[in-house]
Amino acid sequence: MDGRHGAGAGATLGIDRRTLLAAPAALAAARPAWAATSARPSKRPPPSARRFHSAAVEREIVRVKRLIADPKLAWMFENCYPNTLDTTVLSVTDDDAFVITGDIPCLWLRDSSAQLRPYLHLAAGDPALTRLFRGLIARQARCVLIDPYANAFLQDPNARTDLDSSQHDQTEMKPGVAERKWEVDSLCYVLRLASSYWRATKDRAPFTAEWAQSARAIVRTFREQQRRDDLGPYRFQRSSVQPTETQLWSVGNPTRKVGLIHSSFRPSDDATILPFLIPANIFAARTLRELAAVAAEARGDTALAGDAAALATEIEAALAAHGRMRLADGSEVWAFEVDGFGNALFMDDCCELSLSGLAFLGCAAPDDPLWRRTEAAAWSERNPWFVRGRAGEGLGGPHAGFDLIWPMATLVRAASADDEALVRACLRSIRDTDADTGFVHETFHKDDPTRFTRPWFAWANGLLGELIVTLARDRPGALRQRL
Repeated sequence: MDGRHGAGAGATLGIDRRTLLAAPAALAAARPAWAATSARPSKRPPPSARRFHSAAVEREIVRVKRLIADPKLAWMFENCYPNTLDTTVLSVTDDDAFVITGDIPCLWLRDSSAQLRPYLHLAAGDPALTRLFRGLIARQARCVLIDPYANAFLQDPNARTDLDSSQHDQTEMKPGVAERKWEVDSLCYVLRLASSYWRATKDRAPFTAEWAQSARAIVRTFREQQRRDDLGPYRFQRSSVQPTETQLWSVGNPTRKVGLIHSSFRPSDDATILPFLIPANIFAARTLRELAAVAAEARGDTALAGDAAALATEIEAALAAHGRMRLADGSEVWAFEVDGFGNALFMDDCCELSLSGLAFLGCAAPDDPLWRRTEAAAWSERNPWFVRGRAGEGLGGPHAGFDLIWPMATLVRAASADDEALVRACLRSIRDTDADTGFVHETFHKDDPTRFTRPWFAWANGLLGELIVTLARDRPGALRQRL
């Protein structure tokens, strides 16, 4: 779903993106063509072809599936929940794991962290999962030490990128780096994976001197990108017909230096317009607080803990002063991007890390009035990337183009909802827009879900599985009847 996916997203069931957007929408009369069928064989690879096995995950699939009354949703859960383990874990050793995003064989810091999250509650009781989490935390630490400004990495740390989109980027491409788009959230997800694993297991094994070195590099990079005294070391430009793929003069639009962190790109891998991406800064403050706790508890590193907490305090103060805006109706909401001069942009993107996703990521209380106003505005015509069509409604974004809805945003909305009817409506939308493939896609056309991008997108698949596991624990009534 990100900039990397420009290489793979266009290949959609044999249809390129231009054809996808130009093709006429087909509307069935009474029963949509994408509705459930009666026979649904498993879409998982045969056991011998699965890349990673976890006995705990297999038991969880059986347990949770029994709680799902809707047969198609149960089928999708069984396909989607283990998809990361079945298809994207390329290697695991005691101190290394390489997890690809799906249809592109590279490790994205953000995606790999999110892809393992659905299994966190099982990690302490399954030695195989423990090894996988330890390995990924160690691999991510080494990736950060290669280049904290990169968002995606190769399995071979000595190789040069073979991504067509990155071959000629005007930036410092180091061996081991697949793409070098500076996105604040990439490093936040590294911190979140480590802190979540620590809270779930209290396992000190991954928190080595190398991990601490990488954590200090993250704090240093965030400080560099506050750009208090200069523009910092990062530069990026790309030759592309899409302005979302490059940055003005390699550093982005001007800002007033107010203590917020500059992000050259969004979680969608699209270039920011105003360089202070507010949801990313909120997430940075939160994950720095989490880093402070892990550094103190797992390593007794009070210096790292103090540095992380001090930076979090700076960012929180800057957010309070500069992170909000008023919409045309006078309501106060979180801005999507600002520049520190008083200019602000309101929209929302389609990723987990978005204004809508703040509660899901633990960056806002679910009942916080400011966040609820912001989410409501994002899921309305006040957001220029809110999309409504015959197949459903949801959030889109400039990365894929007009008229495309991203299921990921719908799943995040369901996870944050306080209304069971809304949860069920979101689940129904996911169920009915899979083109009867049994998987969640990057996007689908607002009028015809059989026109979609990315048939193999492990993060979105795992997000559906994670949502259903959470509902089974916290809100089982949402699963007890057919949708």
